Amino acid sequence: MATMRADRLLSLLLLLQNRGRMTAPELAAELEVSVRTVYRDIEALGASGVPVRADRGPAGGYCLMAGYRTRLTGLTDAEAGSLFLSGMPGPAHDLGLGAVLASAQLKVQAALPAELADRAGLVRDRFHLDAPAWFRDAEPVPYLAAVARAVWEQRVLRVHYRRWGGEVHRELRPLGIVLKGGIWYVVALADETVRTYRIARVLAVEATGEDFERPAGFALAAYWEGSSQRLAAALHQDTALLRISPRAQRLLPMYFGAAGTRALQEAGSPDPEGWVAVELPVEGPAVAVGDLLRLGVEAEVLGPPALREAVTRAVAELAQRYAAAP
Repeated sequence: MATMRADRLLSLLLLLQNRGRMTAPELAAELEVSVRTVYRDIEALGASGVPVRADRGPAGGYCLMAGYRTRLTGLTDAEAGSLFLSGMPGPAHDLGLGAVLASAQLKVQAALPAELADRAGLVRDRFHLDAPAWFRDAEPVPYLAAVARAVWEQRVLRVHYRRWGGEVHRELRPLGIVLKGGIWYVVALADETVRTYRIARVLAVEATGEDFERPAGFALAAYWEGSSQRLAAALHQDTALLRISPRAQRLLPMYFGAAGTRALQEAGSPDPEGWVAVELPVEGPAVAVGDLLRLGVEAEVLGPPALREAVTRAVAELAQRYAAAP
């Protein structure tokens, strides 16, 4: 507890040093404590010899006396490790590193020469990384921090996990965590095989207290890249030949991502109405029909014949359903 308060006092001092005058509510919001705690911490700083000045009134607040500057900016191990998330405060908070990251950023800023500190501030004000995908609420991940701790400490976990075929229990040796399109995954050894698990589907976690050794030469980024390519190859089982309108040409990258973009780049010449022929990688027939119907009347499936027939049946069924009185 004493260590936590010492860290908080240092963060308070660095906030005043880096940002100048701040009110008690502003300090409380940054430190995630109550205003009453801020008052006590300000008194503690003053008692320890830090020259904190309190200005009253609507424009008042706390600030350091002119000329005072601390050099107590050494990073703890946890703070140094959190810096890679400095552009993503949301994910840092999800991992249980929000306060640690804020403290690390303050220390780094305090240690910078004035001109570099100003430059860092400009970058922070002009660039922001937002990891979650558009139009989708973030998944609840109540066990994310526990899984992240096991990754960091190289501890074996027992998890209760929900998969498509039902619920299972697994013993995992977690090797790393990936945030992809707003979804958290853990890459872990299970039964001597490296696999990927969606953390939102973890129903319960039990720490075993058992340590494990990471596989020699394992690289998280390289594994994820290879895994993503294998997944894409497995999903895209066929290629659809489409004739699409100018509007569908704008929609294709939105609906089909990189595959849609590549299909457009390799498209043939437009006809007099502006329609073009494209070859689009698609999943199996059941999924492909639904995906292609999203384009509505802006697209025509030319082939393969089985896919065109499947879309024809789906369109006929829709026409019959909507022809009937509600």
